[in-house]
Order: sequence, then structure tokens, then C-alpha cells
Amino acid sequence: MKIDLNGKVVLVTGASRGIGEAIAQGMSEAGAKVAVHYYSNRGKAEKVISSLNSDCFAFQANLGNANEVINLFEQVVEHYGKIDCVVNNAGIAIESAPSDDNATWIAAWQETMNVNLLASGILCKLSIAHFLENGGGRIINISSRAAFRGDTQDYLSYAASKGGMVALTRSIARGYGKQNIKAFTIAPGFVRTDMAKEIMEVYGEEFALNDIALPSLTEPKDLAPTIVLLASGMADHSTGCTIDINAGSYVH
Repeated sequence: MKIDLNGKVVLVTGASRGIGEAIAQGMSEAGAKVAVHYYSNRGKAEKVISSLNSDCFAFQANLGNANEVINLFEQVVEHYGKIDCVVNNAGIAIESAPSDDNATWIAAWQETMNVNLLASGILCKLSIAHFLENGGGRIINISSRAAFRGDTQDYLSYAASKGGMVALTRSIARGYGKQNIKAFTIAPGFVRTDMAKEIMEVYGEEFALNDIALPSLTEPKDLAPTIVLLASGMADHSTGCTIDINAGSYVH
């Protein structure tokens, strides 16, 4: 069955590359108007837009700045008149060992939380208010396997921020389902992105391959179809769920 998102407006954060770019592509192919958020590389965002089929536009914001997050949401609503689905995809992973000095460790922790959790929380808050006024909507939060199986000692803040996204999603799903607001979590494993490339340059690709059940690493395009399905409303009775897309690197 072909998914039809014609008339829907979808905001995808971190959509100028990697997983976000694949999500934007999938949403556009289904007919949605896509608000392509980017942080610093406008050229890359414009290139993504040029490859999309529908009415898409680029919006810049530093998700580490709460005021810019609020402004991002307001700009998208002003441009399109509404938002039907928000995909909180953008995230950072800052290496920070417990052996670091306190100031360095705290700064890395705070930056990670600001981008990964606070920005997502703000966009969820704004989305809820918007959806309540407009008959409902859907929120899809991109968490991580780290929320469930943990991460290394150098990425405690990353795992904690992604765990927070899961609790946030479940709370929204339980609290607003009867108001036609649905929320879902996607928990990817190791995905071949720029962020993963940095890790593989240190540990090697075999490090990642030895940790999964399938013979090849997950690609961004492997996540997009599930996320488009959730945006369509065809899986609304899964609200509150977490969908693992991790090539069998862990199973519940």
C-alpha cells in the first residue's frame, strides 16, 4: 500500500545529512511538505531540498539555543500555516570521559542535553499546543540503542539524553492520545553516518560489524520507511512504542 502524505507538513530536525536527509527524502516521496532544519551548512540543506519532490524549505537554527528552537517552530508554522508531524532527529555525541576535569565534563554534558533532550522537549511542548488547536498530530523522536543497552564510559551524557527522549515520548503518548496526539520512538543502532564515521576512524568498521547480527551496517535509508509509516497514521495504535532498528545489535 502506497503511503500518501499529501497536504501534510513535516518538520525534520538535522535534515541536511545522514538519517535526517533520508527521512526528509522519504517524507517528500510520500507527498509531504518538508521543513528541512539545518544548523550551519545551508549549502547542504539547499542541495537536499533540490533533490526533494514536494514543497520543501530550509530553516536554520542552533538547537543548543532554546530561543532559536522556539523561533524554528514558529517560522515553520508561519511559512506553511501548520505542522502535522515533528521528527526530532538532530543530535550530537560528545566524547567526555569521567576522568576529565569537572568543568570540561559538565560543559560537554550540558551541551549534549541542550541539543539532544532540551531542544526535543521544547519542540514537543510547542507541538502539543499546536496539535491541540489543530485536531492532532504526530511526534517521532529518534533516540538510540544507547537508551536501552547503555553506551561507553566516554558517552554517558549521550546515553542519558537518549534515555530521556524515550521517557518523554511515552509520557506524551499516554497523556495526549485521546486528543489525537501520537508519539513514537525510533531507536537506531550503529548507522553509517558522519557521526559513525568518526567512531569507525578510531575503532575500525569491524568494531561495528562484530556488534550486529546482520552482515552489513544499517544505512540511513533503512530507517526512513518506518518513520514515514508512523507519520502516515497507519500505525497510530502503536503510540508510545519504541521501534528498534539496529541490525540485531541487541534485542528486548
